Amino acid sequence: MKIGILHTGHAPDEVLGDLGDYDAMFARLLDGKGFTFQTWNVVDMEFPSDVHQADGWLISGSKHGAYEDHPFIPPLEDFIRAAYDAEVPTVGVCFGHQIMAQALGGKVEKFKGGWTIGPQTYDWGGTPWALNAWHQDQVIERPSSATDHAGNQFCENAILVYGDRAFTMQPHPEFGKTMIDALIQYRAQGVIPNQQIALATQGLDAANDEMKMADMIASFFKTREVA
Repeated sequence: MKIGILHTGHAPDEVLGDLGDYDAMFARLLDGKGFTFQTWNVVDMEFPSDVHQADGWLISGSKHGAYEDHPFIPPLEDFIRAAYDAEVPTVGVCFGHQIMAQALGGKVEKFKGGWTIGPQTYDWGGTPWALNAWHQDQVIERPSSATDHAGNQFCENAILVYGDRAFTMQPHPEFGKTMIDALIQYRAQGVIPNQQIALATQGLDAANDEMKMADMIASFFKTREVA
């Protein structure tokens, strides 16, 4: 099964040598699950010519805001709506989660409560899921076509499911300890409160459900269902 990765941003230069770009992180996350991958750098205005160029689409994270004025955002929203209407399964992560919601009628904004960084716990139908996150923006109002599957006090709409068409998440299952460490080192200083940085750092060795989420993503692409 071919998955098209839509790059809506690039990983920080400081991690490219060790971790690669976001497409490499997703390929590692989904390794061994029967997928091949092709990347389109939509942030650089490189778009697929048709929604059927892949069997499923995966929209990456980005440093940009979905509500910001960037040339790639309107055509990306058009592509998202076309893929949705054509029932090509789509997975969105962080910015991908936000732009999917915005394209389909939801609202995204910079959260007044500040940043979420490092390990977070989300309530998924009474079951706690531990996943890494790195964001300030979030989906404030979900589209009418989306159902809310998981969240927490700080991020209500953390996991959204659009029937059998799309599955999106605010946390980053593709971000392991090394990536979060790098973001703390190169992106957090002077931006995020020191106490919050310390808490994120302390939690990085705890058990994480990233592989459980990888299985969920793979299952959605293949079966169009989210448990």
